[in-house]
Amino acid sequence: MIGWFSRRTARADDDGRWVVLDVESSGLDPKRDRLLAIAAIALRREAEGGPRVVLADSFEVVLRQPEVAVDKANILVHGIGVGAQRQGVEPAQALEAFERWAGAAPLFGFHVAFDEALIQRAMRAALGRSLPNAWIDVADVAQVVRPDVPGRSLDEWMEALGIRCAVRHQAAADTLATAELLLGLWPQVVAQKQGDDWRALSRLAAQRRWLPR
Repeated sequence: MIGWFSRRTARADDDGRWVVLDVESSGLDPKRDRLLAIAAIALRREAEGGPRVVLADSFEVVLRQPEVAVDKANILVHGIGVGAQRQGVEPAQALEAFERWAGAAPLFGFHVAFDEALIQRAMRAALGRSLPNAWIDVADVAQVVRPDVPGRSLDEWMEALGIRCAVRHQAAADTLATAELLLGLWPQVVAQKQGDDWRALSRLAAQRRWLPR
């Protein structure tokens, strides 16, 4: 998808809205490789009950690349061809749109440090600023609340929780799979008795640094 779609304008004080995201990149080095695309979907934390996916509140954009390296292996992974990369949205415009759509929501991802590094580097290059949002790693939350599962990759966690993904390694599909994983972990999150908001998830993720790797 070259453009983006967004069904909502985020409010900075909207504490019940969370964002799950995934990116596509030109490689696996967040310090050198380029951000190609962002896909994200919102979760809504209601007053009672767990979070739910809001399909109508979503975002997707392909960033225009001034120079496109024809790396067939990389393109086969993410499915964003040379033409789509050349016809994408100008980075500054795309990143401003994502910043506006995300608002102040906490940002969740699986192994989110990679997504954060790519997005923040692109933000600084295109806009001269970084996103101030909280970043929370769903992989860390999973390993803390489900130590019985030996999974490390998203595929392993999907298999353990019975989650299906239509097309793996494409940002929009991976984002929805990550959101479903977070929902699947929610009963164990609540059982930890540390709270039932995104801050509780942030605290649980922080515990991962003290666990043996």
